[in-house]
Amino acid sequence: MASGVETGRITTDIPARMDRLPWSRWHWMVVVGLGTVWILDGLEVTIVGSMSAALQPEDTGLGLSSFDVGLAGAVYVAGACIGALFFGQLTDRFGRKKLFLITLGVYTVATVLTAFSMNPTWYFACRFLTGAGIGGEYAAINSAIDELIPKKYRGRVDVAINGSFWVGAAGGALLTIPLLDPTVIDQAWGWRLAFGLGAVLAIGILVVRRHVPESPRWLFIHGREDEGEQIVRDIEGQVSEDTGAPLHDVDETITIRQRKTISLALIARTVFTQYPKRTVLCLSLFIGQAFLYNAFFFTYGDTLGEFMGVTQVGYYIAVFALSNFVGALVLGPLFDTIGRVRMLTGTYVISGVLLAITGLTLDSYTAVTLTLMGCIIFFFASAGASAAYLTASEVFPMETRALCIAFFYAIGTAAGGIAGPLLFGKLIEDATTGGEGISAIALGYYIGAALMVAGGLVAAFLGVKAEGRSLESIAQPLTAEDDAPPAAGEDDRSAQPVH
Repeated sequence: MASGVETGRITTDIPARMDRLPWSRWHWMVVVGLGTVWILDGLEVTIVGSMSAALQPEDTGLGLSSFDVGLAGAVYVAGACIGALFFGQLTDRFGRKKLFLITLGVYTVATVLTAFSMNPTWYFACRFLTGAGIGGEYAAINSAIDELIPKKYRGRVDVAINGSFWVGAAGGALLTIPLLDPTVIDQAWGWRLAFGLGAVLAIGILVVRRHVPESPRWLFIHGREDEGEQIVRDIEGQVSEDTGAPLHDVDETITIRQRKTISLALIARTVFTQYPKRTVLCLSLFIGQAFLYNAFFFTYGDTLGEFMGVTQVGYYIAVFALSNFVGALVLGPLFDTIGRVRMLTGTYVISGVLLAITGLTLDSYTAVTLTLMGCIIFFFASAGASAAYLTASEVFPMETRALCIAFFYAIGTAAGGIAGPLLFGKLIEDATTGGEGISAIALGYYIGAALMVAGGLVAAFLGVKAEGRSLESIAQPLTAEDDAPPAAGEDDRSAQPVH
């Protein structure tokens, strides 16, 4: 018995019907309603990073010290990790829609309150809550997207949506240029407006998101198959109307023993004992991409300013950010055609090797050539990093999906957002005050490169060929009947349902 009391036993064709849908205007609504939150995250992170100097003066800011600025970043990261884990398990328990509305609401309220910060303590508390909302979003949104998007398009859509973080990063970088210019706006209001604009965008997303339905897959497993059936019929009607073509029938079904809840103990046992290879795979992917991004991006602004004489780094960051999004957009479809394993291996290894080469030749770069090299590296890395989220969301059973995403997101965020800044902050200090020069930063490049290459090699041996396959065939639901076919692939032994 999976967990809790069995409430029913049904045979359903809902997964097959959702997967056979052609792309339509309805799917674009899902992408806009759910996927644009990554733009908010990119906007948030970039604005806060660029606004640190504006928050330090007593008269126009909050009187933050350099330590306080670093502490605010750590508090945001801690909030994101805790929020991901807290809201992730609620998403699996109470449904995708409730949580993707709640988490966006938490983010919006916290961002508005940040704009009204009166002192550092208020600001820290708001940063924690903002991070919690964003962390919860990652779990709720990735699980909902993968369960609503047809299997043929799942890879490219997920990679592109996760890569849209960099659209927000580019927008945030450009936005800070006028907001930090005292000749354009009073500096006592510039940073407050920046946070307020993020809230305005979030409210717009919330309006669209209200029309995105609950996941029919979640509904039928939790004893609400009538609601799931009605939602699928409504979707089929909209898709037929949008495309002007009838939908073919399906003959694939799955039998489910329904439960109201699935215990956390079972979820943990599933991840660590039933799917150990996939757990190692996801940990490798998340830690590798976290350190790669921190090795370059965390030191990028300081490198341009301290060693290359750039006074306005916003334009450079915007160009770098856009290259990340273009990489996810261009390479995303290949994860559905060439395949997950080959693309994960290729993007991770290529970007890791290129970063190592950059570290070896760091002394020879100008601001323009370093930015160009960064654009080339992260054209590949952004697609790979985005696919890490795709991997975590599709290779574990449906009942554990949101919490698995949350767990690996929290591990990667903690590694990149806590250990990374501590290490790379020390390297920057040595480079600027210790007399070692820009070459001191190269050590961070080598560490990020090594972890990224290692993640690519792990993907080569432990990756799951999930392209074009239904979620239920990649990882059988825990509540599936015993006579359902096991998931093909590397962990076939663990694909059997749990009792």
